[in-house]
Amino acid sequence: MVKIKYWIIALLAVAMGIGAAVYLFPRDVRKVKKQFNLLSEWVSKDLGENTFTLAHKTRSLSTLFTEKFEIKTEIESMSGSYSPEEISSYAARGRLMFSYLSLSFHDLDISFPEKGIAKVVLTARLKGRSTAGENFDETHELECILRKIGKKWLFSHVEIVEVLKK
Repeated sequence: MVKIKYWIIALLAVAMGIGAAVYLFPRDVRKVKKQFNLLSEWVSKDLGENTFTLAHKTRSLSTLFTEKFEIKTEIESMSGSYSPEEISSYAARGRLMFSYLSLSFHDLDISFPEKGIAKVVLTARLKGRSTAGENFDETHELECILRKIGKKWLFSHVEIVEVLKK
């Protein structure tokens, strides 16, 4: 009788531990995914988007990044550290060159190597049409690092992973 009581208590403790892990872990995963959804929404540009919407999206975009955001690409002039204000400014200028722009993220593989750090490997697809009428469609593999500052996950590092070509 006493052994059964201990087994029941042990099983309840294990169940509560698993329940707590399942409850707490996915919340951070959802928050990280939300940041990618916001990034996609605020970078994308619809046909006929007005100036007010452009200003709102580019201002909002700056809230997704840490004070020292780093990007690493094979293009040396694009690689470096940027402040949220610089990112917002570049985004505003860049969006003016397009009549339509769509950014989407696929196959997100989210891990938490340390407390307060999320590493996300994903595929990003950027499609659109320039104001000159040229269509483009690019897909890249990215490795992103997000840091938890306060209660928000902010982008701190993005690296474009060069995929080997056949």
